[in-house]
Amino acid sequence: MRNLQANYKKLEEADTQVVGVSVDSPFANKAFADSLNVTFPIASDWFDEGATTKAYGLWNEKNRVARRATFLVGKDGKIEEIQADREAVDPTKVVTACERKKHG
Repeated sequence: MRNLQANYKKLEEADTQVVGVSVDSPFANKAFADSLNVTFPIASDWFDEGATTKAYGLWNEKNRVARRATFLVGKDGKIEEIQADREAVDPTKVVTACERKKHG
């Protein structure tokens, strides 16, 4: 999330809306966002027991945690880019894809 926040201005300039999703409670997400000065929304997947996380194949049942991932979803609702696990820590690839789409 910290790296997405660091690139947030570039993403906004590329007409990209950033939304985080976490399996933590809304209260934990708020505290986490505040601690990192995150300005984009972080939705909670807590109340439906991680249904969204599971639907995207990101739930690790053994460790009972979600894998880290970044999805670039087009305005048509189709997933255009996926970064998962270590690759998702650095959003450069997604930022570049968003900028390329904007300036096409």
